[in-house]
Amino acid sequence: MPHIDLHPPGSFCWIELATTDQDAAKRFYASIFGWDVNDTQMGPGEAYSLFQIDGRDAAAAQTMRPEQRNQGMPPNWLLYVSVADADEAVRRAQRLGGTALMPAFDVMDYGRMAVLQDPAGAVFAVWQPKTNVGIGIAGVDGTLCWAELSTPDRDRVEPFYAGLFGWTFGKEDEEPAHGYWHIQNGEAFIGGVTPPAHRDPHVPAHWLAYFAVASCDATAAKAGTLGASFFMPPTTFEEVGRMAVLSDPQGAVFAIFEAKTHS
Repeated sequence: MPHIDLHPPGSFCWIELATTDQDAAKRFYASIFGWDVNDTQMGPGEAYSLFQIDGRDAAAAQTMRPEQRNQGMPPNWLLYVSVADADEAVRRAQRLGGTALMPAFDVMDYGRMAVLQDPAGAVFAVWQPKTNVGIGIAGVDGTLCWAELSTPDRDRVEPFYAGLFGWTFGKEDEEPAHGYWHIQNGEAFIGGVTPPAHRDPHVPAHWLAYFAVASCDATAAKAGTLGASFFMPPTTFEEVGRMAVLSDPQGAVFAIFEAKTHS
């Protein structure tokens, strides 16, 4: 299995679920992705759930804080990007028009993080690793394989992310109905930006995480029996693969992706 010991700066390095029912979420994701769950106690009645594959960390979950619920925040998956210096990333993001929702702070001796918002409103986190680099496995079922930005203003956020992480944006097709942008971090393709014509204008800007699966249809069917809702049923994209966008029973949205096999 492809183990990860270090994430290059600018790459997605961690993914974390904030949910209203942590125990139910653990059962749901363990069932559809085959994740093992390892709980770490954080305080009285409070645990941080690590989702693991082959003993390596793949993702995590925690219960939403009361203030998050009071602000009307829905359950969500938060994507983290690896950085060399979290404090400098915050300063740079603010200079580029972003907002620091949570300024940089230490997470014990694991690393240092901050929660940021891009100029169009999409939220993400940055992670400066210390003893914990983040995701420890890739390229197998149940691992993060792609991240997609849905934004009402691509031209506004492109210079933000380029300036913050050094990302480049491949604009292969500028036809109004197409125009998917691919995001590259160095030589690696790590995500994309949805074409404006393909997004719901009433949905706020957000990042969508994709998890690899062997069978999109089988995983979707199982998720459905466990109470998931679908925003996009299993759909084939020519020369790419088959994917679906769904929400877990608590409402956190994510996508599953079955790569096209090339003969």
